[in-house]
Amino acid sequence: MSDKDSLLLILDLDETLIHASSTELGRPADFMLFGYYIYQRPYLKEFLTSCSQYFKLAIWSSASDDYVVEVAKRIVPASIPLEFVWGRSRCTYCFNNLAFEESGHANYHSHYDYLKVLKKVRRYGYDLNKVLIVDDTPAKSKRNYGNAIYPEEYTGQPHDSELLLLLAYLMQLKDTTNVRSIEKRDWRNRIDLLKERGM
Repeated sequence: MSDKDSLLLILDLDETLIHASSTELGRPADFMLFGYYIYQRPYLKEFLTSCSQYFKLAIWSSASDDYVVEVAKRIVPASIPLEFVWGRSRCTYCFNNLAFEESGHANYHSHYDYLKVLKKVRRYGYDLNKVLIVDDTPAKSKRNYGNAIYPEEYTGQPHDSELLLLLAYLMQLKDTTNVRSIEKRDWRNRIDLLKERGM
């Protein structure tokens, strides 16, 4: 697949690729930044290296712009080009009304969130049929139905293997011409299913 035809894979940072803690987690951090102990998710380098062979990569986090740039410098190998590195200033700060069930009754939790709205990516010439966004927080990508993949939150567990599962799933999507046509909910259980269908 040529670079022109490659899918764009947009990756979140905190609780997706790394965990930032104000205190140490009982083992040395990978690095410190702005007073935080930063722990890289296990298999991060292998994940980024493998993905870079098949996808165009970008970083988009709702954290402060300077933090995002500095984290990206430290976790992404210099040999891997990034399409863009975006922080909070590229997010849309708006009212977020979330519905959830509690004791059989529908309830609503309202607050403001920094949302990642993919139409901003489209303005830069990217076809949204060929864009995937990976974020542990569905609320921040709720307007990206069809493009979003939600991994489990990473809180510093040393034996986490979520990136290996995610990589296996992404490898099955790398040649897709329209990612929005593929059901991604419960994606972990769809890895073998997609293989069976030859996708």
